[in-house]
Amino acid sequence: MPFIFTTLAGLNAADFDTIVDVRSPAEFSEDHLPGAISLPVLSDDERAEVGTIYTRVSPFKARKIGAALVAKNAAAHLQGPLAETAGSWRPLVYCWRGGQRSGSFAAILGQIGWRVEVLEGGYQSFRRQVVDALYERAMGPRIILLDGNTGTGKTDILHRLAVRGVQFLDLEGLADHRGSVLGGFGPQPSQKAFETALYVAIAALDPERPVVVEAESSRIGALNVPPKLFEAMRAAPRIVVSAPVAARAAFLARTYADGSVDLEEFVDRLDRLVGLRGHTQVQAWKTAVKDGKFTDVAASLIETHYDGRYAKVRERIGAEALASFSADVLDEAGLEGLADQVAQAVMTLPADGPSTP
Repeated sequence: MPFIFTTLAGLNAADFDTIVDVRSPAEFSEDHLPGAISLPVLSDDERAEVGTIYTRVSPFKARKIGAALVAKNAAAHLQGPLAETAGSWRPLVYCWRGGQRSGSFAAILGQIGWRVEVLEGGYQSFRRQVVDALYERAMGPRIILLDGNTGTGKTDILHRLAVRGVQFLDLEGLADHRGSVLGGFGPQPSQKAFETALYVAIAALDPERPVVVEAESSRIGALNVPPKLFEAMRAAPRIVVSAPVAARAAFLARTYADGSVDLEEFVDRLDRLVGLRGHTQVQAWKTAVKDGKFTDVAASLIETHYDGRYAKVRERIGAEALASFSADVLDEAGLEGLADQVAQAVMTLPADGPSTP
């Protein structure tokens, strides 16, 4: 029985016990439906082999070999992860287009007695909804940008807004990147997986209430912010937070002392600034980092690199400041105070206040 995906709300209302992705591990790794588990009926190599036979030998032989492989892998799943699954289990199964892989696996599950459904159109039907939401439609809630120079604790403040009844969208969190050379490293999701996470996050927002988004460029690490969202962000009014350079440098040193930054990788990444700041300055930063003077390096980067770049960007786009708040120290009390002021500014916006196009 086919299930037609139209919205996340509809998928949640269908109340499937499990969403099963039967595509190859590489396909699943690139992106998948929210909450799906991977039970591939063809491995990456097997999928490539069947595809080669289909195009170079014959579709019939490819289907025959593919069916044997699906049966073998389905048996492994039945004897492994599904061995103790109850008879009342109700899964939603999908592959790339909702064709042979999902249909074959669903037929086996159905013969056992499970109440299985197949996603009509497969992953592609879900992906079309993501693309439509992020690339075709305007952003629903009006956006308020949380702006401030490097080290002002914007991401920290952003997360403090939730307990104050303010909804927010954490783009850096969704992209697994802190947005600058000072930020955390490690693998980012694929562009498609980032967009799926963004689609889910936006769908959960109340469109009648403003949403606070940290000011970002159009790229977060290696990932692109979808154009519709970025256009809305550029047109949005801003709440600006500020603090003295010493407070910001201390905040950065404290924040990145949590082990999330590999110092050797950080030193290597400083080479990206050679073209802008020269070999001598970059080498001085590297030496200071190795000597444990991270606070000094952070202060120098703020003063000689980041603040000037931020000022030029704001001047170029003509950023409108809705409100500005400052703290002398970015300790717990200082961050709580900034969060209070930002939340108050957002929650007292007039009903016909700033909106996005």
